[in-house]
Amino acid sequence: MRERRLGLAVWVKHPRAAKNLRKFGTIHYISKRLNYVAMYVDANSLDETIRTMERLHFVTRVERSHRHEIPTVYNNAKPDRAKEFDYELEKTQLMALTETLLTETNGSLSK
Repeated sequence: MRERRLGLAVWVKHPRAAKNLRKFGTIHYISKRLNYVAMYVDANSLDETIRTMERLHFVTRVERSHRHEIPTVYNNAKPDRAKEFDYELEKTQLMALTETLLTETNGSLSK
């Protein structure tokens, strides 16, 4: 089973120093323009890792990701009536087209 990981945004003084953060977790993205690193670390040792990173001379600040707190299951999702109508209309048009094609091919076979 995979271990639980949480995201961090680590603001650095220079992107060259970001390579030194590899020993703390998996680096996902390094922004050279904004000087930050998006990375994932083990959830069990998150607080300890943040404290260690904040003591590094090239790190200006460390922010936790709140993505895991956002719900992704929506209970009250209402179906879109306009899309349902379009699907039904398309379905009836396809059925009518297949019927006409079948009658044309059966008519040509019987001749």
